[in-house]
Amino acid sequence: MRVMIGMSGGVDSSVAAALLHEQGHDVVGVTMRLWGGESDTGCCSVSDVDDARRVAQQIGIEHVVFNFAEEFNEHVVQPYVDAHQSGITPNPCIECNRHLKFERFAERADELGFDAVATGHHARIGTHTNGRLRLERGADLAKDQSYVLHMVTAARLEHTSFPIGHMTKDEVRSHAARLGLRTAGKPDSQDVCFISRADGREHFLGNRIPLRSARVVDRSGSQLGEVPSVEMVTLGQRRGLGVPGGGPVRYVIGVDVSDDEPTVVVGDADDLLVSSQKVHSTTWVDEPFEGDALAQTSAHGEPRPCRVTSIGDQELQIDWGLRSTRIAPGQSVVLYDRTNTWVIGGGIAERSPL
Repeated sequence: MRVMIGMSGGVDSSVAAALLHEQGHDVVGVTMRLWGGESDTGCCSVSDVDDARRVAQQIGIEHVVFNFAEEFNEHVVQPYVDAHQSGITPNPCIECNRHLKFERFAERADELGFDAVATGHHARIGTHTNGRLRLERGADLAKDQSYVLHMVTAARLEHTSFPIGHMTKDEVRSHAARLGLRTAGKPDSQDVCFISRADGREHFLGNRIPLRSARVVDRSGSQLGEVPSVEMVTLGQRRGLGVPGGGPVRYVIGVDVSDDEPTVVVGDADDLLVSSQKVHSTTWVDEPFEGDALAQTSAHGEPRPCRVTSIGDQELQIDWGLRSTRIAPGQSVVLYDRTNTWVIGGGIAERSPL
């Protein structure tokens, strides 16, 4: 089988490529050049591309680089900036998977006549009792990445492989060490790849949009302080709000980025609790779903029991059994079956009214 595997320069994709080669597949490693600006982290730095190329040489497979910088800027970077300007908290890694790694990458593989694509994600592909494919959590739950892959459809899974999904991270590193791969001890990437550690998010955004100060008020409208950049504030935040210390802990419960007078509303922990959450832009791995499920609201968050109801085209209402913490608008809500094994689908959190 001809397989095109995405190689980011990390240990997971390195071992995934090696396993496919060991299994006798015709494998080509591809590094996607996504970000053309400064980068000292993630999978976009020059050193990461070089690591991927050198590992491919060690394994004995061809390696090429695809330049998807224009698509990356259109579908990931610019929406990230626009979201912050609108008071929304984006998830760029999910949008990168959606538009680049499991759309543009797969399209290029189809154009070049490959039978399948593969990545080094910690996730597995299973089968329902009716024979339909499903996306399952990786064997190493501490490293599971099914949350960020929830947009991958059953149809795409038929031509997709996650070679390390059955392995723990320790097993992946051990396998890399046995093969002598240069990435065996390389640390995992933790940050947004297009934002450098040296400069940070505020510098990145400040070079692209005007950052505006905002009043910090309580629910009655009384001013408590001021923040220098309302575009940097997110729901649930409790630090960096310019509020004098010594009083009760306050959390951001609302962000208004209106042109007239940007405002951040703060309250106590109870003000963050809601009984339901609306979700838009829903996608399904297989069939649309309504009923009891588990909802995960961050990459490694604890799944919450919920009931799912369709309220419109690609729109859902998530009802919690007990009041639950608000989800920052723009963050993904991913639905799992009640056994917490496989992904049903997911969408993007809307703003919750105060």
